[in-house]
Amino acid sequence: MALVRKGSRRIVVDGVAYRWRLRRKPAHGQGLGSSPCVFAVEHADNPGTALVVTTSHPHPGNWVGRISRPVLPSDVARGWAPQAYGSPFHLDLSDGFAPWG
Repeated sequence: MALVRKGSRRIVVDGVAYRWRLRRKPAHGQGLGSSPCVFAVEHADNPGTALVVTTSHPHPGNWVGRISRPVLPSDVARGWAPQAYGSPFHLDLSDGFAPWG
């Protein structure tokens, strides 16, 4: 499954280029601050398996003013084979996420 190019951004981690994408508008639960931010990453030149990361912080576009943080290169998972084909690699870092309310 390839990422949609529109809205994706390029990032270089340890000399390797990737494209990542964060949903521009938050999903309903993300907008309310009740579910965490999720983003996807793939190899920029030879996309294979996508990495889907569930973070422990709110979506930056949430509607209730919860403070988020930027997506950092250190958020890219070890053990993910970006050029291999297969199902998306899910990385759940949501431990410690406290829903709004």
